[in-house]
Amino acid sequence: MARDVTVKRIGEMEGAFGGALKRARAELGVSSFGIAVLELPPDVTRYPEHDHRGDRQEEVFLLLRGTAWMEVDGERIDLDEETLVRVGPLVRRKVYSGADGARVLILGGTPGEPYDPPDFSKLGQLPLRGGGPEGY
Repeated sequence: MARDVTVKRIGEMEGAFGGALKRARAELGVSSFGIAVLELPPDVTRYPEHDHRGDRQEEVFLLLRGTAWMEVDGERIDLDEETLVRVGPLVRRKVYSGADGARVLILGGTPGEPYDPPDFSKLGQLPLRGGGPEGY
């Protein structure tokens, strides 16, 4: 019986937006939900504030290393390696990194619907906008 297993190191994954968003979903061959790793240099404040009204996607964030926090509808939520933060589709969110930079795991999907990956998450695709960490 063939094993259905994929193993990839984050540092070897293809990135979008100047390498800041690692295309983990595509690299692992995941098709049922979104997964990405956000790599932010120190003191990033220009990560885009956004919601998911259009695609109704909910997201979960987990800090893997460094320091980071989120602004969620104007409220600051500190991220750490022991806390998962779920954000619903109508809620505005923005991620900030601290002096150490940050690596953040992001999971997403639309409840009750098959996952439809955005083009920027596909291997070999150009990012929609931004130029990487400097662009934030």
